[in-house]
Amino acid sequence: MNNRQEAPKEKRERLRQQELIKNPGGALRDGFNRGENGNLTDLTGGMGWKGTGILIAVLIVGYVLYKLFF
Repeated sequence: MNNRQEAPKEKRERLRQQELIKNPGGALRDGFNRGENGNLTDLTGGMGWKGTGILIAVLIVGYVLYKLFF
């Protein structure tokens, strides 16, 4: 393709686009399922390591506060 190395994020997006072209009905079904269940990769994929760390810290603090009050 080109001389530079493809980043993992770019590779995932390229593969996703190819799958959409090959199988649009299956991609639609996958979209509905992902909307119901959520996807941790999509949530943390856009964040860096700092954002992921903050998310984990917020979840832990929320759990501790929940256990203290209920």
